[in-house]
Amino acid sequence: MNASDTGLRDLDRRQFFGWTVKRGVGLVLVGGALPTLLAACGRDDDPVTGSPGTGGNVTTTSVEDAKEQARAVVGDVIDFSLTPDGWEGAFGFVTMKLHSGAFDGKDVHFVRTDTSEQAFATAEKLVFVPKLAPLATEALSGAAYLFDNGASGQPTVFSSEPGRDDYTPAWTLHRVRWSGGGDPRLLRSVAEVRDAERSGALTVERTGIVVNYGMVKWSSGAMPVDNEKKAYLGKGQLLEEPDTTAGRVTFKLSECYPNNRYFVMDHSMKPMAEMTFTGFSPRLQDGPTEAGATGRTNVFMNGVEGPGPMGFQPSVFDFSAGEPAWSPYWDHFAYQWKGTATPKLVSSQRELFALRDAGELHEFPGVPDTKGTVFTVNCPVPVVAPNTFGTS
Repeated sequence: MNASDTGLRDLDRRQFFGWTVKRGVGLVLVGGALPTLLAACGRDDDPVTGSPGTGGNVTTTSVEDAKEQARAVVGDVIDFSLTPDGWEGAFGFVTMKLHSGAFDGKDVHFVRTDTSEQAFATAEKLVFVPKLAPLATEALSGAAYLFDNGASGQPTVFSSEPGRDDYTPAWTLHRVRWSGGGDPRLLRSVAEVRDAERSGALTVERTGIVVNYGMVKWSSGAMPVDNEKKAYLGKGQLLEEPDTTAGRVTFKLSECYPNNRYFVMDHSMKPMAEMTFTGFSPRLQDGPTEAGATGRTNVFMNGVEGPGPMGFQPSVFDFSAGEPAWSPYWDHFAYQWKGTATPKLVSSQRELFALRDAGELHEFPGVPDTKGTVFTVNCPVPVVAPNTFGTS
């Protein structure tokens, strides 16, 4: 089912924000908190106490111990904190290197987090995600042109940007090399690259390597900054304006099970992207799921109160970043404790599925208002650390 089939593109914002969920036996008006539901992330096992795919329960660690064990899994991480840095919201921060690119002759800026190829992941210090490999088709990814040589300051050239119907943060890499057929010059569009290739000035190799390069700033806009810094999503995922001169950008860093610290970049449905102040990536809808390139995020709509979406416990990924079955692209599922159930903290997908199958949790593909349609969220994980929810 496509997003258009649900009528979500015409969904009234007030109606969506006014959706209600149960808390215990009473009803709570969610109001403006609903967008926080739409970008949580979650998984199936614990790399500390379980093994991949087993769904072992997560061990909660003290904040101080977690800080000692926390580590960046993306080489572009400049700095991070698991805890707030003087703000009210229950999230930390991660500052990442901001890269320069070009689309159709205009500047774009992006962050790098994941790739489908192990050698490239090792060389560039990215998260190796073999599940992204099936996206290396023109139908499921954009094209990114990476120059091995050429003019000083040559940016990566992209085939799209946010605001277009063909945008996705998944790109198939094309390696470009000037071959001596002329003096290298700055190229800033796919058309210029192809013209230079036809003239014999350079060669282009389509590699089949897929990368997750989310755009932070582009020709017609940018990810918004949340100056209030109170809520999980709030008014955006950025904590300050991106510094394109110094090449730095700072995101909120949120906790989810098991042992992942993540930020949110894109949604595959426009209403969700608009209401969560994240990027709209139409080509993340349906195709990556059908290709087996996505993971799963499980979001709680009621139950144990906490810093997660909707004000309840952290969400649950199916796997942890760096495991073979992990992907930063998550199919979104929401869960509601039934009135006869006793809510408790759930820290693995296996445990969650057991509770669902026992009739204690109601499962909503996507969210209730999507009426059975799942949407996909781009949630990179640049930092891993033991879970600390419920400790001080």
